[in-house]
Amino acid sequence: MKAIRRFTVRPVLPEPLRPLSDLARNLRWSWHAETRDLFQSVDPERWAASGGDPVRLLGSVPPARLADLAADRRFLRRLAAVAGDLNDYLTGERWYQAQPDELPAAIAYFSPEFGITAALPQYSGGLGILAGDHLKAASDLGVPLIGVGLLYRHGYFRQTLSRDGWQQEHYPVLDPHELPVVLLEEPDGTPAQVALALPGGRQLHARIWLAQVGRVPLLMLDSDVEENDLGERGVTDRLYGGGSEHRLLQEMLLGIGGVRAVRTYCRLTGHPAPEVFHTNEGHAGFLGLERIAELCDGGLDFDSALEAVRAGTVFTTHTPVPAGIDRFDRELVARHFGPDAELPRIDLERVLRLGMETYPGGEPNLFNMAVMGLRLAQRANGVSLLHGNVSREMFSGLWPGFDADEVPITSVTNGVHAPTWVAPEVFRLGARQIGVQRAEDALTAGGSERWDAMAGIPDQEIWELRRALREQLVTEVRERLRASWRQRGAGTAELGWIDGVLDPDVLTIGFARRVPSYKRLTLMLRDRDRLMDLLLHPERPVQIVVAGKAHPADDGGKRLVQELVRFADDPRVRHRIVFLPDYGMGMAQKLYPGCDIWLNNPLRPLEACGTSGMKAALNGCLNLSVLDGWWDEWFQPDFGWAIPTADGAGTDPDHRDDIEAAALYDLLEQRVTPGFYERGGQSGLPDRWIEMVRQTLSLLGPKVLAGRMVREYVERLYTPAALAHRSMDPDAARELAEWKGRVRAAWPGVTVDHVETSASEALAELGTTLGLRVRVGLGDLGPDDVEVQVVSGRVDEEDRIADAAVVPLKPVGSPDQDGRWLYEGPLSLDRTGPFGYTVRILPAHRLLASSAELGLVAGPSEELVEAAGLLMR
Repeated sequence: MKAIRRFTVRPVLPEPLRPLSDLARNLRWSWHAETRDLFQSVDPERWAASGGDPVRLLGSVPPARLADLAADRRFLRRLAAVAGDLNDYLTGERWYQAQPDELPAAIAYFSPEFGITAALPQYSGGLGILAGDHLKAASDLGVPLIGVGLLYRHGYFRQTLSRDGWQQEHYPVLDPHELPVVLLEEPDGTPAQVALALPGGRQLHARIWLAQVGRVPLLMLDSDVEENDLGERGVTDRLYGGGSEHRLLQEMLLGIGGVRAVRTYCRLTGHPAPEVFHTNEGHAGFLGLERIAELCDGGLDFDSALEAVRAGTVFTTHTPVPAGIDRFDRELVARHFGPDAELPRIDLERVLRLGMETYPGGEPNLFNMAVMGLRLAQRANGVSLLHGNVSREMFSGLWPGFDADEVPITSVTNGVHAPTWVAPEVFRLGARQIGVQRAEDALTAGGSERWDAMAGIPDQEIWELRRALREQLVTEVRERLRASWRQRGAGTAELGWIDGVLDPDVLTIGFARRVPSYKRLTLMLRDRDRLMDLLLHPERPVQIVVAGKAHPADDGGKRLVQELVRFADDPRVRHRIVFLPDYGMGMAQKLYPGCDIWLNNPLRPLEACGTSGMKAALNGCLNLSVLDGWWDEWFQPDFGWAIPTADGAGTDPDHRDDIEAAALYDLLEQRVTPGFYERGGQSGLPDRWIEMVRQTLSLLGPKVLAGRMVREYVERLYTPAALAHRSMDPDAARELAEWKGRVRAAWPGVTVDHVETSASEALAELGTTLGLRVRVGLGDLGPDDVEVQVVSGRVDEEDRIADAAVVPLKPVGSPDQDGRWLYEGPLSLDRTGPFGYTVRILPAHRLLASSAELGLVAGPSEELVEAAGLLMR
């Protein structure tokens, strides 16, 4: 029989055990080993059955067991110690509190997904895990962050396989009352709510759930409330589900509703109001519109409000391809804004203009969320050095007239939260060298260039640790594989072979990620005979563990999964290669430490960062990867291998895959497997391999930390944004908006009319300084509105300047009778070889974050360039 109504019945804990409830509700347990050990000791069998979820555990423990624990003095001492440790963690000073006073009072961090723990399944892949690690690292550092997301009633899908290996999706219903979250309530005990206006006079209501991530509150909006009609109740049903309008409503709720939720939370708790708003990808971009509307309600005009909002906004892009960006039909967006819908006080055309692709090659009828994110943020970044370069190229149309390297998008390379991803055994190895407290500090705060303590760990200990972790993975894989085959319809009698799957003494390769085509899940299958030879080699075999989900709407990705699964089902190799369905955080935490090699073979440069290899590296797993994302930045032969790529626009995709797959097989046959299996002299250990593990831990370890990443955000983006926000009071915002309007109107009259140098010939000696005189027209502008620059450097065959040096020129005297200004300055010939220069004029104002901010630049005309024609050689 099926129940007609469902309740969640919470246990009543005996008074001495009340601190268990606080420990369960703060997600710090997900990365704090002592807290998890305490919960495990409550009831080891039920802890395992709960999937390591303290809330589910406490809901299942019999009252008799709770009574026993309440009388167990030893357990109560442990409970008091762990509860005291959490209190110290929440209230003590941390890294942020020791920094200068200019830091932001608070930062709001918006993301469509957050991967905190498997017990709160609100993530699909790298973007969500990154967002979760960002919150955890901010908590460890004491950064006053407020996370903002949505609470999806079905989360992301659970993956199983059919008998023939086709991906199948399942959407379990998540009851928030059974999750580690609590409702945000008004003083009278009613649930706090936000509401959005919808076309036709309807409203979209949402409750606010609070997940406490250490010191960081995470606010999650949930539209499944009685005040909504059935359609609106389903807005937060699934992560990345539904059609365009469904996604638009999700993103309006995240951005606009998220700001309203932050305001509600700060009102109810006294938390400082955020000075900085950080948009993690374009999904939350509408938050800028809501903040503009707030300022307009306070008396500012739209343009001034836009400047005030931009000053305190940071936008992070994670996609290296235009297809990865959410884009909506212009008419769909228009229907949801304006007098009959949301933000009625803002002119609809101003809203639409923020997201329109008004640049060469853009689609004029599409509203682009990343374009809006960039226009609403004074500071923007990619997530690795290479991705920063790709992003500057991809969005360069927004800054016409500027070289891609001058586009104001910087980069902060992602990191991973070490306490979440480092296996306890690896942590204990380090703690034996430097002590538990110093080891915890090294993993959370970071700051050191290298972990030299790794040098003192004996080879034998490292090798024994690696084998123990591999053995744990083998056990885990067999359990998961057996469960998967049962779901596929196999009987117990068919599954005896699983007891022989994988070998704890064989070189183990891991490959686990989402399955879009660019990540090339099946590149390893390109030459199946060579792969079989590697798997079945009599002296140097390899074994491979593969996992990953294709998006439910991506049949191409599902075909790749099926192709891999069918190969792994082959009785000849199924003991050496396995596909594990339902890749998630729980599986990942076993997979990274247990692998010897982490394989990554995307199409370069389509991997924005790729943090799974970082998590593997923190456990002493070596990376074997295409030079993309973070690996392009930090690869050294001391601790891994780079798969050569066949780059070039003219390369046929099939041919490229053949070349790169062959390079992968060559590396495995000639360098990777010999290194693992060759034994040194007296020790009988693979000395060179162990040294690479040691170098991975000591050199890569400090770099890949989320603590390092969050500190970079604080120092390079959040603090400058907070200072800009403070300086942008209403008067300053009006001043900047009026100045920008005046400059844009006058810019057609800005010209470079004449350029001359003191050089008479096109040959000069290194170290020479030439005098430069430039006559410019400024139209209705004055020297205070602009900067005239000389840009110089080495030039290529087409006279393009590389590694440019920029020097401002100074105005001399007053304008001449034609209204032209004379500028002078030095031109230093500081490089040998072909050398060139040009002159340009840029807008200049003390409140600009970048001279490229307006996308305006004036340079010499073609005629003037031809007349000057002076290159130093």
